[in-house]
Amino acid sequence: MNRFEFIVVTVIVLTASFALGWFVNWLVHRFTRVTQADLGELERMAQALHEAEETRDQAIAYIQHREEELGREIAQLKAELRAAMEGLRDARHEVETLRQALETR
Repeated sequence: MNRFEFIVVTVIVLTASFALGWFVNWLVHRFTRVTQADLGELERMAQALHEAEETRDQAIAYIQHREEELGREIAQLKAELRAAMEGLRDARHEVETLRQALETR
């Protein structure tokens, strides 16, 4: 093999190596690239997640507000119950006093 043949073979090998590398690079990018449809789907999923988080926050705020309302209502009902029980106790005491007064006559 003379010098000219060696140069030709080297050029052919380097060109084939370059072409093979370029083809493999193209294949890798072809199979791993993100399409516009994928980006759109990711955007829709992000928007749905954001809306779900907002809904969750609103639900938590509503539950906390409702819990406070119910706590106040329970406290008020307990106060009313204590007042009613005291009134009933006073009424029973008064009835007992009147009954004793009638019996002593």
